[in-house]
Amino acid sequence: MAHRIVVTGMGIISGIGNNVEETIESILQQKTGIGTLRYLDTVHAGELPGAEVKCSDEELKQALKLPENEIITRTTLFSLHAVKEAIANLTIFPGMRIGFISATTVGGMEKSELFYNDFLTSDKHKEFIEVHDCGEGTEKIADILGIKSFVTTISTACSSAANAIMLGARLIKHNKLDCVIAGGSECLTRFHLNGFNSLMILDKNPCRPFDKNRAGITLGEGAAYLVLESEEYASKRGAKVRCELSGYGNACDAYHQTASSPEGIGASLAMKQAIKSGGLSASDIDYINAHGTGTPNNDVSEGTAIQNVFEGNIPPVSSTKSFTGHTTSASGGVEAVISILMMEQNIIPPNLHFESQMDELSFAPEKELKRNIELKHVLSNSFGFGGNNTSLIFSKI
Repeated sequence: MAHRIVVTGMGIISGIGNNVEETIESILQQKTGIGTLRYLDTVHAGELPGAEVKCSDEELKQALKLPENEIITRTTLFSLHAVKEAIANLTIFPGMRIGFISATTVGGMEKSELFYNDFLTSDKHKEFIEVHDCGEGTEKIADILGIKSFVTTISTACSSAANAIMLGARLIKHNKLDCVIAGGSECLTRFHLNGFNSLMILDKNPCRPFDKNRAGITLGEGAAYLVLESEEYASKRGAKVRCELSGYGNACDAYHQTASSPEGIGASLAMKQAIKSGGLSASDIDYINAHGTGTPNNDVSEGTAIQNVFEGNIPPVSSTKSFTGHTTSASGGVEAVISILMMEQNIIPPNLHFESQMDELSFAPEKELKRNIELKHVLSNSFGFGGNNTSLIFSKI
């Protein structure tokens, strides 16, 4: 028997807020988190903007009541912060079939960068070598929460967190688990910044997704997680249901190591699969939270795919990366939470910084905040390097 998947909790931290309440307030005020880099130690701080979480590691440790000398990375601090908010109304008890699926790419790399010379010349800070691995933070948080039924880490570039959510839903749907905490976390690193800069796809101004004069990505950081349950299990424990995860789809077109196919083949397949798995038609989708990175390649590819899937009936589209920056592996979780908030608030967020429509597309993103718009089905896209494309659909119950 296939189980209906519902969302009963969520937590988030990003450049626009340290929790769900601050996040929705920033969106309502149309306040971007993009600004001058403050916490990442880089020579590019004055040249390249970013959307950093507005807390130091020490401040995050204090908020989480962790010892000052705790060996923990910024990625894991974000993760633990968002997970604790997500599970605020969830009691984990012995025998509960609960899983934890977390997504990241850099893991503890920011500490390895910081202490690399120490690793080479002395034993100082060598304890941070052990927290470099992507899966270390996942295991640490699972141990803190006492989760043992299923624990894994997903790393598929910018579709990672969306794939974590999709995997969690599939495990519940096929009665392998009752409940899953799924999402992703990512902090900014020099590797991130210099890697994307070497590809010449970082904008020196705040990103302008779907704009004719767009010049690339603005990187962000943060974490976000959903608590997923079968509808039966949520009802049994009397949980408040926020929405349904009604559909999901993944497709890999493997067109190029870093570029999406110009025709948007993988993106089209992912969206079509998500719509089909939800028992919906394209006309049922009320809003698309686009992957919308602001790169010349992505916006043409994704925009073309949207035109292919929705033909002449394209719903409102915007990219909330204009608020949060591109949180890379965490973006699927961050944008899932934002998509759910849009449904709950009956609003459509604007595509900040947009000015001129692209010549290649027949549609333009939303330019203004729209209120009192009933959203029954929201599609959220997360597309990664290598053409790994994932689409999620959240629906009102």
